[in-house]
Amino acid sequence: MSSLSSFFASIIYFLSSSLLLPTLVLLVVCFVWVLVDAGAMTAEAWDRRRSSKILPENLKNALLQNEPHLRFPHRVEAVVDRVKKLLLKETDAKDETMDAIGSYESLLRKRSLDPLHVLVRLGPSLGLMGTLIPLGTGLASIGTGDMSRLAADLVIAFTTTVVGLAIGMTASVMLTVKRRWVEKDIFIMESVVTVLSGGSPRERL
Repeated sequence: MSSLSSFFASIIYFLSSSLLLPTLVLLVVCFVWVLVDAGAMTAEAWDRRRSSKILPENLKNALLQNEPHLRFPHRVEAVVDRVKKLLLKETDAKDETMDAIGSYESLLRKRSLDPLHVLVRLGPSLGLMGTLIPLGTGLASIGTGDMSRLAADLVIAFTTTVVGLAIGMTASVMLTVKRRWVEKDIFIMESVVTVLSGGSPRERL
């Protein structure tokens, strides 16, 4: 019985050790992913800073007169233009445009928020794996007296923890900000549909 348990323990040890390299590679990929996404988010924040702040009661006139100073966030602008053209041609197209906005909202959440949800969970999980795997091999090296191997494994263990937590925390902050952006974008588009369909202006944009 002891030999059988030793056999399976050896298999588990081998599987655990073989996962260290993929874990380190995925950590690097996730870290680069967060950096690239943070750069794109910074550019988008600058674009949003330049977008117009217009009072709801003036929105209809601004839309109908194509006022040059009226500027929506970049990814909203094209959708608003399509909605304007459709509603100005067909007054009963509100349901169609709301369905299109709903589809766009799903696409927006899928592209903007879902990857960050993955990073929030994946970063710390990979960091934990990168901690526990080297600790197992490091403890095994104590039996052979290989202290240099133990020191190297401990360095890997602690650094992967730091990187994994950094990925998770950064992605969590970005997720919070992007969720607000998505909600604001959908609010703007729904406000445009409501105003151009003859409804009352929304409370704020």
